[in-house]
Amino acid sequence: MADEQTAAPDGTALRVALWRAMHVQVDPPPHVLEDEVGLRLAAPDDGWRRRPDMDPRATSGFRAAIVARARFIEDLVAEQAGHGVAQYVVLGAGLDTFAQRRPEIASRLRVFEVDQPGPQAWKRQRLIELGYGIPDWLRLVPVDFEASGGEEGRGGGWGEQLSAAGFDPGQPAVVVSTGVTMYLTKDATAATLREIAGLAPGSTLAMTFMLPAELLDDADRPGLQASARGARASGTPFISFYTPPEMLALAREAGFKDAQHVPGTLLAERYFADRTDGLRPSSGEDLLVATT
Repeated sequence: MADEQTAAPDGTALRVALWRAMHVQVDPPPHVLEDEVGLRLAAPDDGWRRRPDMDPRATSGFRAAIVARARFIEDLVAEQAGHGVAQYVVLGAGLDTFAQRRPEIASRLRVFEVDQPGPQAWKRQRLIELGYGIPDWLRLVPVDFEASGGEEGRGGGWGEQLSAAGFDPGQPAVVVSTGVTMYLTKDATAATLREIAGLAPGSTLAMTFMLPAELLDDADRPGLQASARGARASGTPFISFYTPPEMLALAREAGFKDAQHVPGTLLAERYFADRTDGLRPSSGEDLLVATT
């Protein structure tokens, strides 16, 4: 689009990409997720691994949590694709690299990456520069969430943009939102849930949410506080936290037929149980999985 201005992704999106690469580079196999494509996209300076927020020991819990949630999402997408679901929507896609790393699955789907226009134009440019290109089944959908959500936090707008990009609302889809709800008002998240709940029967939503500090393990509270300070300093403060019953209630009120809470501890058991290096996800972020 001619009016798009490229703008590098925010620090959070870059950090997630680098942590995913760190998992491959510093943690012994088996790797929960293998993703160095995001590192290629980000192209940080040579000293990136010496940054305080990349400290291999101090940030291991965050790194493990990031790869655990990504692996869970990819397992879910693969499962749903196996059941015939052919549309995958990534809200707030950032430096998501599923399309580049898993083309054997992604090419059987129509993948819609929804993100702010500036960072998405930047990503489009980087994908082309690195030779990945934009295959026909990958649709980059620019949406100004603030403009479309408005002061009332309607969260509207992206549904219409999706349809314009080729999304078929009459067919089921997997919709994913990770690392987003803490930056949105609860009204905006409720509006997003209502919009997704109106999709075709058989659609599935996976959405992460941050727990209030009192529900975290004692050892993980300082890390959450440090993350919150960093987010505030970078101009993207955490504003919304949810208890699991609160998030389940929001999903049911939005109209989902079924809603389940997937605790981070379940991901730890599923993906890290047999590790001998002590790598485990930090607590603090859980998942809502809901179906229409």
